[in-house]
Amino acid sequence: MSRKNSCHETVEITNLLHEQSAHIAQGVDAAEDKDEGAGDQGIMFGYATDETAELMPAPILYSHAILRRLAEVRKSGAEPTLGPDAKSQLSVIYEHGVPVGVSSIVLSTQHLDASMTSADVRDVVEPYIRETLPEGWITGSTSWHVNPTGKFVIGGPDGDAGLTGRKIIVDTYGGAAPHGGGAFSGKDPTKVDRSAAYAARYLAKNVVAAGLAKRCCIQLSYAIGVAKPLSIYCDTYGTGTVLSEAIEAAINKCMDLTPRGIRTHLGLNKPIYERTAAYGHFGRSPEDDGGFSWEKIDLGLTI
Repeated sequence: MSRKNSCHETVEITNLLHEQSAHIAQGVDAAEDKDEGAGDQGIMFGYATDETAELMPAPILYSHAILRRLAEVRKSGAEPTLGPDAKSQLSVIYEHGVPVGVSSIVLSTQHLDASMTSADVRDVVEPYIRETLPEGWITGSTSWHVNPTGKFVIGGPDGDAGLTGRKIIVDTYGGAAPHGGGAFSGKDPTKVDRSAAYAARYLAKNVVAAGLAKRCCIQLSYAIGVAKPLSIYCDTYGTGTVLSEAIEAAINKCMDLTPRGIRTHLGLNKPIYERTAAYGHFGRSPEDDGGFSWEKIDLGLTI
C-alpha cells in the first residue's frame, strides 16, 4: 500500500460472521417463562470520585481532554501539521487525595511534516496542553515527553496494528479503579461486559453525587444464563458517610440489574455507541438522544 493514501481508502474487509453457539444462546435468549440471562460470567466495575466535576479520576479525564483539544485545532485548520493518530498520559501529583499538579506529561502525536523534530512538535502542542490543564498544575519541574521516540509521520494501522483489541483501561478509568477485563466496543447491550459496566458507573456516580461517599467503586458479578447479579459490592475506600452495606441494599432496591433491566433503565437499545470510539466511555456529558445515559445523576439514592 502506498503511504500517500489513507488506510481507510485502501483497506479490504472480509466479513465471516455466524450465529452464536446454540449452547450459549439457550441460557441467554429470553423465553416466555424467564428473563434473558447474562451472556457470560464475570465481574464488572464502576467508579466515581469527587476529585473532578465529572466525578472522574483526574489523570484519565485530562489525558482525554488534551487529545480532544488537539483534535479540535487539527480539524479547524489551526494546526495543519498535526495528524489524527495521538495518545497522551499524565502523572498527577496528589496531596491529601486532591490532584494539585502534574509531574510528567507524555504525548505522542502524528505529524504530517516529516522535517519536524520532537522539539518542533512540542512547540505546536504545548500551548494547548497548558490551556487544557488547570492553572498551576504545570511547573518548572514538570517533565515533558513529546514524541519521545522522534518522528511520528506514519500513523494509524499503517504504522502499527496491535493484537490486543481495545484499550480497556483507556476506555474506563486510566487504572485508578479495578476492571473486570471485558472490552465494551463491538458488543451489543445484551452483553453484561458492556451494559453492567455502564450500570456500575451510573450507580457509583450517583452514590458520590448524593454525598454518600467521596469515592465509590461498585462491583457486579454475573453467571452465564442467570439474569440477576450474583453479588453487589460497594467500596467507598473509607470515605462513605453511611455503611457500604446500606448503599448495596439501596442499589438493589432502586435499579433492576438484570440485562433487560439495565438496558431499559439506561435506554441502551439505541444507536449511541459510535461516539464512544474515542475519548473514553465515562466522564462524558449525557446527550439528548440517549448517548452516555449512564452519566446521568438522576437515581435519587437515599439511605
